Amino acid sequence: MNKHFHDSLYYLRRAITHARLGASEYRARLTNWGRARVGREPDHDPSRVDRVREDVRALEHRAETRARKTVKGARDRVRR
Repeated sequence: MNKHFHDSLYYLRRAITHARLGASEYRARLTNWGRARVGREPDHDPSRVDRVREDVRALEHRAETRARKTVKGARDRVRR
């Protein structure tokens, strides 16, 4: 029986933690919405995922540029 109480306490703590995180995210969205309505810039610090996405996009752009330059150089050599 004691094991069940420990398990239920664990899940209760976990539910509270998730509820707190969800409430803080919702509050942040409402705050940003209110600031946008008033005309002030909303606070937006890029998350880690956003920064990684930007890095990946930059890497893709560099790879595409390098590939185009390489293909152009090869075509020029073939023409000569």
